[in-house]
Amino acid sequence: MKFGLYGLHRDRSVEPGVLVRRARLAEEAGFESLWVGDHIALPAGEGNPPRLEAMVALTYLAAVTSRVRLGVGLIVLPQRQPVLLTKQLTSIDVLSGGRLTVAVGAGYVEPELHAMGVSLAERGARTDEYLAAMRALWDGAPSFAGRFVSFSGVVQHPSPVQRPHPPIVVGGHSAAAFRRAVRQGSGWYGWGLDVEGTGEVLRALAETARGERRPAGLGELEITITPPGRPDLDTVRRYADLGVDRLIIELEGIDDDAVDGVIASVGDTLAGQS
Repeated sequence: MKFGLYGLHRDRSVEPGVLVRRARLAEEAGFESLWVGDHIALPAGEGNPPRLEAMVALTYLAAVTSRVRLGVGLIVLPQRQPVLLTKQLTSIDVLSGGRLTVAVGAGYVEPELHAMGVSLAERGARTDEYLAAMRALWDGAPSFAGRFVSFSGVVQHPSPVQRPHPPIVVGGHSAAAFRRAVRQGSGWYGWGLDVEGTGEVLRALAETARGERRPAGLGELEITITPPGRPDLDTVRRYADLGVDRLIIELEGIDDDAVDGVIASVGDTLAGQS
C-alpha cells in the first residue's frame, strides 16, 4: 500500500515556511506522494478556505522536495486550456525529475465552470477532447482538430521525463468516469469512500471493464482512494485486500496545530505495515 497526503495547498499551509516544513516532514515520514487540488474560484461562503493555485503549488513543492511524488487531483480539466496545461505539466515533470502524477475530472461546481467559460453540459465532452489533445502534444503530433480545441504546425519541447507522459489518473464516481478510466487512465481515483463503498465501486469498475476496450499499454488500473478520516492499520489492510493501491490522507477538518502530528502518526502507520 502506498500513502499520499492531500491538502498542503490549503489553509495555513499557504504560508511558504509552513508549506516547506510540512512537505519535507511528509517526505521524511515515508509518504509516497503529496497531492494538491484544483479549484480556481468557488462560491462564496463556508467551505472555501484559502488555497494556492495547483500548478504553482506543485512547482513550489517540486523545488523543496527530492523524492516524494507530486500529484495534482483532480484537475478540473474542462476549465483548463489544454495546450497551456500540457506545457505546465511537462515543465513540472521536468523540474521534479519525473515525479508528477496527473489526476483529472470533469468538475461539478457549476458557478466555477461558468466563471471559466464552460457550461456544465459540455464538461464531459471537453474532458475527453482535452485529454486527446494533450496526448497528441506529448506524442509530438503537430496538429489536432476538435470541437473545442484545434492547433496546427506547432510542437512542444522539452518532452516530459516520464514517457510518453506522466501517469493520467481519472477521478469521479459516475458511469462516464468509470468508462474514461478504463479507456484512458493509468488509474482511477475515488474520493471519500469507506471500505464498503470502495468495494461497491470496484465491482462497478470491473463490470465497466468487461464492456470496454482497454489499451494494453496502460497496464492494470491502479486504484487510489481518499478515505473518510484517518484509517487505522486494520482498515488499511482491508483496503489492501480489496485491491486498493494507494490511500491519500486528507488534512481537511484537522486542527492546524495537529497537522504535523498527524503527518508523523501516519508515518508510524507506514512503518507498521512494512
